[in-house]
Amino acid sequence: MKINKLGLSIVESEAIIEKLNILLSNFQIHYQNLRGLHWNIRGKRFFDLHVKFEELYNDSQLKIDLLAERVLTLGGRPMHTFAEYLENNSLKIGKNISKDTEAIQLIIDGLTELLKIERVILHLASENDDEGTNAMMSDFIKEQEKTIWMLHAWMEE
Repeated sequence: MKINKLGLSIVESEAIIEKLNILLSNFQIHYQNLRGLHWNIRGKRFFDLHVKFEELYNDSQLKIDLLAERVLTLGGRPMHTFAEYLENNSLKIGKNISKDTEAIQLIIDGLTELLKIERVILHLASENDDEGTNAMMSDFIKEQEKTIWMLHAWMEE
């Protein structure tokens, strides 16, 4: 078995890199959805949601950077074109959403889809003793599960 400079199997790391790039692509779409919601939200909850959406897109931007750096750490090359992002995306693309409940539902749906991808990566990383990727996915999952819970609580009126 050939190993990389981290002591991980090259073949197994390539599979993880592929999945990380898919997650990176989906996070880029999630980020852009959040930017659009931030810009277009209207109504009585504008002030609260405008700030919340900015908080969420800033967090997504940090995660995007972490994902790209993890791909590089494992010896891969992060996807970085809009064509690649769209080709590898499984999230709904939000367009012209200005209603509060539609905006929150788009975020819930996006985070739920991201969780599915992250759990696949978590399992793969765990099987291959890739603790760096494993820890990252665990952190992402924990935060996103809490955010989903809070957004569902917000939707209950």
